[in-house]
Amino acid sequence: MSKEFKRYSMEIAGRTLSVDIGRVAAQANGAAFMHYGDTTVLSTITASEKPREGIDFFPLSVEYEEKLYAVGKIPGGFNKREGKASENAVLTSRVIDRPMRPLFPKDYRNDVTLNNLVTSVDPECRPEIVAMLGSAIATAISDVPFCGPCAMTQVGMIDGEFIINPSQKQWAEGDLKLTVASTSTKVIMIEAGANEIPEAKMIEAIYKAHDVNLSIIEFINKMVAEVGKPKHEYVSCAIPDELFAAMKEIVSPAEMEVAVFTDEKQVREENIRQIREKFEEAFAENEEWLALIPEALYQYQKKTVRKMILKDHKRPDGRAINQIRPLAAETDIIPRVHGSAMFTRGQTQICNITTLAPLSEIQKVDGLDENVVSKRYMHHYNFPSYSVGETKVSRGPGRREIGHGALAERALIPVLPSPEEFPYAIRTVSETFESNGSTSMASTCASCMSLMAAGVPIKKMVAGISCGLVTGDTDDDYIVLTDIQGLEDFFGDMDFKVTGTKDGITAIQMDIKIHGLTRAIVEEAIARTREARFFIMDTCMAPAISAPRPQVNEYAPKIIQIKIDPEKIGEVIGQRGKTINTIIEETGVKIDIDDEGRVSICGVDQAGMDKAVHMINMIVEPLEVGMNYTGKVVKVIDCGAIVSLAPNKDGLIHISKLSDRRVEKVEDVVNVGDEVTVKVIKIDERAGRISLSLKDAATV
Repeated sequence: MSKEFKRYSMEIAGRTLSVDIGRVAAQANGAAFMHYGDTTVLSTITASEKPREGIDFFPLSVEYEEKLYAVGKIPGGFNKREGKASENAVLTSRVIDRPMRPLFPKDYRNDVTLNNLVTSVDPECRPEIVAMLGSAIATAISDVPFCGPCAMTQVGMIDGEFIINPSQKQWAEGDLKLTVASTSTKVIMIEAGANEIPEAKMIEAIYKAHDVNLSIIEFINKMVAEVGKPKHEYVSCAIPDELFAAMKEIVSPAEMEVAVFTDEKQVREENIRQIREKFEEAFAENEEWLALIPEALYQYQKKTVRKMILKDHKRPDGRAINQIRPLAAETDIIPRVHGSAMFTRGQTQICNITTLAPLSEIQKVDGLDENVVSKRYMHHYNFPSYSVGETKVSRGPGRREIGHGALAERALIPVLPSPEEFPYAIRTVSETFESNGSTSMASTCASCMSLMAAGVPIKKMVAGISCGLVTGDTDDDYIVLTDIQGLEDFFGDMDFKVTGTKDGITAIQMDIKIHGLTRAIVEEAIARTREARFFIMDTCMAPAISAPRPQVNEYAPKIIQIKIDPEKIGEVIGQRGKTINTIIEETGVKIDIDDEGRVSICGVDQAGMDKAVHMINMIVEPLEVGMNYTGKVVKVIDCGAIVSLAPNKDGLIHISKLSDRRVEKVEDVVNVGDEVTVKVIKIDERAGRISLSLKDAATV
């Protein structure tokens, strides 16, 4: 007998969103079985009964599980089961985490897991947005403390028209990929990839999504009122006011200002280390307070920095509110790679390296979106511990590294040449040499210059910058900071990253630590980042390299692309690949052929590439009587010599056509292996015979 459950439904973008509460996963703190079209996702939230001991952060985990049965596929590989999360799954988890994390109580230390299991995918209803809404709903109706509800909407754009919650195809092919999360009053998260969308158009799209979110929140509130659980009590991990008062007696606010007011990260950290030692010495007999010193010191610094910025308009490194740190850029710092550039902004430094390869080396993508099966451009970001002066063993890229790489990747995609214009797979790698704020935006700038240095004909220059925020007690009491460094990021309320050309935005990633931004803050941040991008391009990037180099780097593979009749592809490949392998062996090139007949010949030796082009043309183009061709003698017989003009195109030079004089023996004129130029004198299509003349070719 099936369980009794409640189903709630609403219309979003012409499709019905249905939520089943109480149908499945009853032992979770909250569960929502989501249906949007034929896309189904089970979203759950679970929380531990007690806080985790010995931590000073909220231990939230967000999972987005892609199961290939959702699209009727069996996973590839030996195991035949899903392995570690795909890049799309990691990025989706991050988009769910970022708006929801600030809405949990700041002093909550219970372990919380948000899990989203994709069980069916309708191409018209993207599972990512269903999972986002499912997480918000499951959390809102659960007993886990949460200052929601919140909602999320995606916006695409085709031919200048906005599309709410676009299909997978519209999302892949449109000019905008925007995700916006909101509470009932404010925007709390923005994630976007865009094809140079003007700032005003982007703001319009953001608030179109916000309006949809408000209607979804009304829908969630109805569910919470009817089936929501009372929020459970929890052990607060807030720092006692008495401890703060005691700390201020030992180190005054003025002394703390002096300690943090420096543009040298190492100096500031040494100052804080000395202050921490004072507190540890003073509270050595109080074990309870001693354990709280790291978090209390963090809070003391935070209050000091926020007060300096908001009330005194002083930044820790002495810059003006809209001032960018010192900039530097250079190219070609790494020898023998295909392209390299280094971008430095204050104590943030990124070296980016570009590698070019044939299109056969594009990344294959095995996921739930049938419109995304490969990636031609790959941007990878690395963040080693030495970049922040720490020692830590590298365990490979984590979610942060994957997210930063994806942001810089989105930033550059709109300006890349098409495969027809530039038939290469492209990989850029950003190595973080030094970090003190917004390395992802430095990666965007370094990647742009590295691509140009490699000779990739990108259409326009792209730069990126991040703005921060410090808020007061009212919506009107705030300051937006241009180019935030690490300290301002840690203690501030916002990290608003924007990349773009001089004609528009290519990517946005906005995270906050408060319960939302007013429209005035969003508009000011977007305007401020536009001004800063222009400054970075004009004063730093353009002087280092102003345009793509006319040719690819000398160490990069060279590619010639030709077009053949698709019906001739089989002749070029040959039975079991024999023909194409023969060409590859003889010329030393790599050859890729797509279904439309585009042939890419890749190599480092121009003579070999030219020969491969000639051999392919000989295969696909019909021989003409009266024309000269070059071939190789492959066999000598009594009556003449067999010459291979191309794979499967052999002709006979009769002994009488070898020379103007009488020839007694064929070997007197040609031998096996000789390369000869001959004239086609007759083609017998029915018999498949080609008659050649050596003596007539010689007289031309």
